[in-house]
Amino acid sequence: MKRYMTSAAAAAILATGFAGAAFSGGHASYTIGISNTVQGNGWREEMVCAMKAQALVSGDVASLNIAHRNTDAAGQLEDIRNLIQAGVDAIVLNPSNSEGVNSAIEEAIAAGIVVVAVDQAVTAEGAYILSNNQEEYAYLGAKWLFEELGGEGSVVYMRGAAGAGADNDRDTGFQRALAEFPDIDVVHEVFTGWQQDQGKQQILDYLSTGLPVDGVWTSGIDNVIVDAFIESDVPLVPIVGADNAGFVGQLATVEGFTGAAVTNPGSIGGAGVTLALQILGGDVPESNTVLVDPSIWANNDPEGMALIEAAQNPNLDPEWPVSVMIPGWTTYSMDEIIACKGPGE
Repeated sequence: MKRYMTSAAAAAILATGFAGAAFSGGHASYTIGISNTVQGNGWREEMVCAMKAQALVSGDVASLNIAHRNTDAAGQLEDIRNLIQAGVDAIVLNPSNSEGVNSAIEEAIAAGIVVVAVDQAVTAEGAYILSNNQEEYAYLGAKWLFEELGGEGSVVYMRGAAGAGADNDRDTGFQRALAEFPDIDVVHEVFTGWQQDQGKQQILDYLSTGLPVDGVWTSGIDNVIVDAFIESDVPLVPIVGADNAGFVGQLATVEGFTGAAVTNPGSIGGAGVTLALQILGGDVPESNTVLVDPSIWANNDPEGMALIEAAQNPNLDPEWPVSVMIPGWTTYSMDEIIACKGPGE
């Protein structure tokens, strides 16, 4: 059974419905394995830092064993099996896709290791999933964009990493919105790999052709897309991105720019560590899956603009989401997540 909730509702339910999400600290005895397959992406870096910070403040983690590199499903299978061999108590992973690493996850579960997938779902029986609702993320942003264009126009569709579960789910949401607006024309579709440099070069290449573009939907590679329009001296068009600090700053400060940020907290990584520790402590949730529904903050809407202004944080890396904590679910401070230190570091 899956649970769906808004971001605000998630904070309340996660604080109470899982029998006390926040840990007050205890005897450091567990080793937690972490597996992540995208390095150099601000969202993923924040996710890993949230994992480290939550492990540190929990007081229940003696050490972390971190596999954090750019790789595919085959590489992640190897990383997970190495974590199994290392004898970790739990593995918190961002899966490369929903099925490609199931065999290693099943091996981990058979060895008595707790497995929690964050950000993207897996289908392995016995794994726990704590994820942002990726389909709704795309649908909300695409629907806003298509409405902003009056239901017609040329849209550049900038996706994430090909084959990734989150990208597949987001494509489902994007296509659902597209079906509601038959006069929207997707004139260019690319995979950014969730890499800033790659995404910026892709939009620069497209803008250099002079072909039409009335709006851009991005899968979280966003502030550099705004930069590319400005550097190319091309009139800004409505752009959808995530709640990354750089993009949220642009929504508040770039004159003549209309855009919207869809929330997608990287702090879900810290929540995954907390969930793993709960399960290790015998506090097992009723459902294996919780999906946190996003919100949309548009700068042409007074309520959205108020949220954008309240979220400004000059201390964050521009590529980090501004939602660095989930109340009742992560217990580190702002300084602790920015320090990005785990137990023993």
